[in-house]
Parts: sequence; C-alpha cells; structure tokens
Amino acid sequence: MSAFVPPGVPRPGNANQARPQPQHQPPNYGPNAIAESMQNMILNRPPSTLPGSAPRPSPFGQPPPFPSPSPSPAYSGGSQPMSRPGPPPPGVLARPTMPPSTAAQATFPPNVAPGRPTAPPASHAPPFGYRPPAGSLPSSVGVQTGVSPRAPISGAFPGGPVTTPAAPPAARPAFASAPFATGPMVPPTGPPSASVNNGPPTFAHGGLAGGPRFAPPGGPAPQQLPVAPPPTDQVPRGPSMHSLMASPSVSSPLAPPMQSSSTFSRAPQAMPPPPPSPFGAQPWSMHSEQMPPPPPVPGPPQPPRVFGMPPPLSNQSMTAISPAMASTGPSLGGPSKIDPNQIPRPIPSSTVTLHETRQGNQANQPPPATSDYIVRDTGNCSPRFMRCTINQIPCTADLLTTSGMQLALLVQPLALPHPSEEPIQVVDFGESGPIRCSRCKGYINPFMKFIDQGRRFTCNLCGFTDETPRDYICNLGPDGRRRDADERPELCRGTVEFVASKEYMIREPMPAVYFFLIDVSMNALQTGGTAAACSAINQVISDLPEGPRTMVGIATFDSTIHFYNLKRALQQPLMLIVPDIQDVYTPLQSDVIVQLSECRQHLELLLESIPSMFQNNKIAESAFGAAVKAAFLAMKSTGGKLLVFQSVLPSVGIGALSAREAEGRTNITSGEKEAHKLLQPADKTLKTMAIEFAEYQVCVDVFLTTQSYIDIASISVVPRTTGGQVYYYHPFSALSDPAKLYNDLRWNITRPQGFEAVMRVRCSQGIQVQEYHGNFCKRIPTDIDLPGIDCDKTVMVTLKHDDKLQDGSECAFQCALLYTTVYGQRRIRVTTLSLPCTSMLTNLFRAADLDAQFTCLLKQAASEIPSSPLSQVREQATNLCINILLSYRKFCATVSSSGQLILPEALKLLPLYTLGKLLSPVYIWELV
Repeated sequence: MSAFVPPGVPRPGNANQARPQPQHQPPNYGPNAIAESMQNMILNRPPSTLPGSAPRPSPFGQPPPFPSPSPSPAYSGGSQPMSRPGPPPPGVLARPTMPPSTAAQATFPPNVAPGRPTAPPASHAPPFGYRPPAGSLPSSVGVQTGVSPRAPISGAFPGGPVTTPAAPPAARPAFASAPFATGPMVPPTGPPSASVNNGPPTFAHGGLAGGPRFAPPGGPAPQQLPVAPPPTDQVPRGPSMHSLMASPSVSSPLAPPMQSSSTFSRAPQAMPPPPPSPFGAQPWSMHSEQMPPPPPVPGPPQPPRVFGMPPPLSNQSMTAISPAMASTGPSLGGPSKIDPNQIPRPIPSSTVTLHETRQGNQANQPPPATSDYIVRDTGNCSPRFMRCTINQIPCTADLLTTSGMQLALLVQPLALPHPSEEPIQVVDFGESGPIRCSRCKGYINPFMKFIDQGRRFTCNLCGFTDETPRDYICNLGPDGRRRDADERPELCRGTVEFVASKEYMIREPMPAVYFFLIDVSMNALQTGGTAAACSAINQVISDLPEGPRTMVGIATFDSTIHFYNLKRALQQPLMLIVPDIQDVYTPLQSDVIVQLSECRQHLELLLESIPSMFQNNKIAESAFGAAVKAAFLAMKSTGGKLLVFQSVLPSVGIGALSAREAEGRTNITSGEKEAHKLLQPADKTLKTMAIEFAEYQVCVDVFLTTQSYIDIASISVVPRTTGGQVYYYHPFSALSDPAKLYNDLRWNITRPQGFEAVMRVRCSQGIQVQEYHGNFCKRIPTDIDLPGIDCDKTVMVTLKHDDKLQDGSECAFQCALLYTTVYGQRRIRVTTLSLPCTSMLTNLFRAADLDAQFTCLLKQAASEIPSSPLSQVREQATNLCINILLSYRKFCATVSSSGQLILPEALKLLPLYTLGKLLSPVYIWELV
C-alpha cells in the first residue's frame, strides 16, 4: 500500500532537496507547499511559472485503473518535460518522452489571460458551466482543456500536477503513458482560439476505446491493490461536478461502480485508438464497464439539465449544482466539494432592456430591479412604481404556504423614471373629479370593462357595475374596448396622475416650508458639526423651490432654544431665546417662518455668523426633544419639513436620554439575552411627539454628525413616524464629511417629493392587504399618512388571501397616493398592476421576482431585530431560504440524487443573497 507523503517532505530522487533554501523562508518551507495546499483544497490549478517543480502524488491513492494503448515508438527518445526533476526513484521506470520539437510550456499561451474571465464568449448563451465550441481549440491542447485561466500558482505544470502518495520503490508501477491520458502529454504548440474550459470535455459521438493504461513492468505483476474509480474530470482538477449548461459528460451518477480487478496484472491489449475529440487528445479512456456518453444534442444550447435525470418539464426551469463526483470507495481527497465555477453569481450587464408591461393582453414579467431598463407603459404600471414578489398570483392560501415564498408589493409611487421614458400623464376631470367605483372607491384604469355600449362599466377590483357619467360615454369597438381608449391615458396607462378636486382638500394646499434646527452645544462646535451644517444650508438655499409659497425658518439650541426673527424690516436677524425646555413655546406667532424671497440676505448673514457667535459656548447639554417640539409649534399651522442637525446625546429637557451603551455591553458580556433592547426606544415620549407631528403634516429629517454614542434607536422614532429619514455620520470628520453632508442635504431638498400625503392600496376580491411596512404614521387600518413622500421612499405591502381565486383570471392591485406638490398642487397618483392567477406551483417559482422577494425578507428581518435576539433572527432568515428551496425540490424538481443542489432558475441567487445578508454587520455585531 502506498504511503502518504506529507507536504514539504523530500521525495526520493527529487533534485529539489539538494538545493539550499533561501534565507527569508521558514525552515519547513518547500517549493511545492503552495501547490500541495491547493490540491488538498480540491481547486483547479493553472500551470506554474517556476522551473524545477514536480508533479504531486494523486489525491486518490493510486493511479486510475484505466487501460491505455502502448506508447508510440515515435516518442521513444528526447527530453522529458513532464517528468520529475532528478533521477527517478528506484524501481520506477521513466515516463515516455516528448518529441524533440515540442517544448513544454510553463505558462499559458500569450492570448490566454491569467485571471478569471469576466464573461463567457459571445457565442455561448449559458452564463454558467459553458464550454468552448467544437474546433475552437487546436488538437495540440490535449489535456490542457481542463486548465482554468487563472493566475499561475507555483509548483504547477501545464497539464496540472497529479498528486499521488509516495509508494515503496518495489511496489510502484511503471507508467506506460502519462496518467489520465490516452497518449503522451503534449503541451499546446500554439495559442488556443477561445477561452479555456473549466468543465469536463465534450466527447465525440460514440464510446471511447482504449487498452490497459498502465503496462506492468518486466517482472511479475505486482500485488493487486483496491483502487477507487477515477475522478470524472480532467487532470488539473480535483473531483468536481460536471457541466450543467452544455453537452453532458460521462460522469453519470447512474453508472456502475468501477472495479479494481486486473488493474496491474492484465497484459496490454491491442485496442483501436479512440476517435478524435473536438478538444484534442482525450484526458482519459473509457473503461470497459463504463457507460458510453450520449451523443451531443445538435441545435441551440439546451436548458440546464442534471445528467442521469429526465429532462425538466416544459413549464419548469431549474439550476442544478452537483457535488464533486467522488469515487464509490474511500477517497483520500477529502469530502466532496461544490465546484465554485458552477455556483450561480450575479452577472452585470451593460445593455439596456426595453420592457413593455403588457403584450398580447398578457402581463410581461418585469426585468430585474438591478438591471438597466426602459419601460413602455402598455397597461400595467412600470415595475419602478410597483413590483410584486410573485408575478403570478396563487389561487389559494395553501398553495402560497406550500411554496414558502412571500406575497407582497413593493410600492415606490414617486420613483424616478428613466430619462428615455415617457412622462406620467396628468388628467383633469374638472370639478367632478376622476371617475371611481361607487363601492370600493377604486379609480378608473385600463382593466375596468365597459358594457352596454359604454353606458356602464364593471370594476376590476370588486366586480361592481356602475353607470358611466353622461359626458364620459363612448361607443365600443368590435373588441369590446372603447374607441377612444388609446386617446385617454387613464384607459391605456398603468400609471396616471389626476388633478384633485375640492372634495379631496380639507384645507388649502400647504406651502413648501423648510425649517432648519442646528445643534450649537460645545461638542457640536468642537467637532465641526455646527460649521458643516451652516455651510451646507447656506449652499442649498439657492436650490429651494422658487416662488412666493416657499418659506423658511431657522433656530439653534443647546440647553436653551434660540429662534431668529428674519423679517426684512430688521437691519439684522433678531435672536429670541426660550429658556424653558420642559414646557416649550414659540416666542412669535409670525416672523419666525417667512418667505424665502424676503429673508434671503438675513438668512445667509445669520448662517455665516452662527459658528463665530457660539464659538466660546461651554454648554455641553443638548435639549433635542424640547427644540424639536418648539420648532413643531412654529410649523403647526402650515406643516412642512423640519431638518434637524444633532451632534450629541440629548441630555436635558423633553425626551432626555441616558447613555445605554455601557449597560448593553454589560448584558452581552454577562451572557444575558437582552442586548437587542438597545435597538428599541428608551421610552414613548418621542413616539408620542412624532404622532402629533404627523397629524399636522410635519416631516422630520435628522442629520446625526456625532463622534460618540447618541442612542439612534430612540431618536430615529421621530423621522420613522413622520415619513422622514436619518442620515448618520459616525465618527464625524470635519475634513471629509462636510462635502457628504452637503450632497445629502441638497438631494433631500431637490429630489421629487410631496407633502401631506395619504396612501391606500386596493386589491381584487380574494386578496386583501395584511400590513404596511415603512416610514409613515398609520391612524386608520386602511390608509397610511405620509407628511413627507419622495422618490426614494418605498412602502412594502404584505398581502393575504381571504377567498379562492379563479385559475386563469387576473388579480389587480391599485395604489392611490393623494399628495401636494412643492408648487402647491393637489394630485392623485394612481398606479395599477394586473397579474394572472395560477394554481400550479411550478408557475409560482418561474414567476418569482428575486429582488422583490429578498427585499421583502430584508424588511421583515429589520422589523424583527429590535424585538428578537439576533440568533433567532439569523436562524429564521436561514430557514426562510431553506423552505423555499426545499419546496421547489420536493414538489417541482425531477428525481435527483441527494447530493445535488437544485435551484429554481428565478431564485438561483437567493442562497447567495441570504449568506450576504447573514454576514452584514447588523446580524453579527453581537458576535464581534
């Protein structure tokens, strides 16, 4: 039995052991250590650039028991480029030599890049497991077809090292030819014409024939040793799976196990040479007991298929990742691995996709959210505005539960369109307002059906039939559509904006009010937070909306609150101090918030002087809660945006907080499971204030420029409830962060946005809204209040079944957003999406939206982190991914071996995304 030689131990007859080691290397360093480590990891290894390296012992214990023809007499002399340096060990015959005209290459050909290719060749559609087309490589490539185009690793030859545990000299068999080859190893004499394949080769039609591969030495046959079947892959690779996206390989899991009988004792047999391969010399010959491979399938590339399995159904697509095809006997190469080259990964694309939302009266599946696409609205809304996690709605709740997936909508009503897309059409119905269903109050949309010559219409949401207003009646065409449908945006577009009539207004549309609140405590001044805030505000004043309806105000605070009178009649701004921080008030009912056109000079002068006014301030306390409440009282009559710049932990006044960080660390070190409570608000004071702010349409954005603990879990309650946002700069740097603060503030003010918004999502019968997730205030079950809404805000709406849907019908979803523009116009943005219903589980997986599904899982996990231990949240995130994949394997995939990872094509990146989520800081902070 051959003995294993550990890495770094000198081998008999190895010339390397006589060479002195460099002084900078450790004593146990060996020139082959890196190659051995890579072989033990079962990785593909490119050829080496270091001379004098030697092949390694095979990881499978013995050379493979494949028969091979006798060496060619033409190669009886010459150099031995693939032989071990130095004299061979005793009892071992020399390897066959190469032709004198052929020199071994130590590196890749000139046109083969050493790094990983960034994309498959243009002629190959499958993104994973692709092969070069037949004839693209010269016949001289030989066994180099398995070389991966990666950076060279020391100690590797062009054909890849073959590591074999050392055997006693007397028991070592002589090689009649290079292992795993039908002929001598001949390096390529010219550069290949295509990328070198990482997967197993494609065989020509018919089986592979060959005689015994290892000729016995001149003496009697050595003792037969149990040898496991060889790996079904090329020489330079450890055991790996076969390709999934190209022609099948011979490594069928259904093939009978290889027998070890007569491996070294059988005499050479005269066998005809194997047929030529499109990849040159074959890396191995077909064993007499091995099944011949099927012929390659002509025509376009076939869909992914697991070899040895029946082909997938016509309505089913999958990605199967096989484990390494290891031998049936014990292997010295370690446990089987998944080939990293076959693992699905995101492939960026620079092409722009043109997407039509509906075609042929059917909804088209939207492109990935991460891709670049241009939408043509042909009935359904753009996926930028509304995207469903499953683009075919399950007919029953049981079917949805079986799939393990989430049914939800991601609604971004003010999302930015692509510059090449058509703008959203604005429709004005006058004083009567837009046409609506009298039962469910759904808005007119392309899926409402007109009947009785257009005199009545049926609601696609609730099924109720209404009378068409007299001035809106139009005759129907032969197809049942109104003849003017293509001329009316509300009847042919999935997204449209209606001008709101008086009945949608409780008061006059509010003006665009911006109130700036700046922390001037000692810490804020020393760290540069105050100066950065004043500078950023001063620069964005010119970006505020122009017109008489734009109003501004400003205040500063430390342990007291300082308002400023910006009236034009004053020579300079007048400071008004509010010392009471327990029962705050506004010093003036007017002149605190004034029109921008009247106070621009005073405001710019004040912003330039604030850092110098408070430069000697020694007050370290901060009355954040009291200052926010006082600013709200000044904005109460109008509403608007309150932008707060905070640098230290609020320590006095309303909503004062204490440092909980030390307490949380103590809980962690003592083994208590209460550390997650640091992510919950300290009390309900700020929450109560925030609900009052939302009632009066005041949206709060907080900019935290801090260098210490600030209890963001408590402070963030205010912007989360009022539809605002938190900007966190920690640790704040006066050198690098002011530019980022300015960019964030400028985008906050200039992006498309609206005020005093109310949003509701309506669904067809059989589906209802379960819950809303996002930054808003919810006072009634059906609507959410958004004091501020902008193009970056997304609301997740989870759905549930309340009745069975009919297979083949369509289920509609409609989002209505009533808001006020920055120019004082009251609008209703209506977004409609209609999707087919299905009762087949395979259709659900085929129509799943990976980006929407994963975003849904992220939002649900984020909502659970403050109230649940992180270990439980991590386990739940893992189980959600496992349940989806298990459901697909159990109910949709064809029969496969237990070692194969079967993934639905639409969700093949879900495991990768889930692992990335589990490695994010929010999931591992308590483990650090």
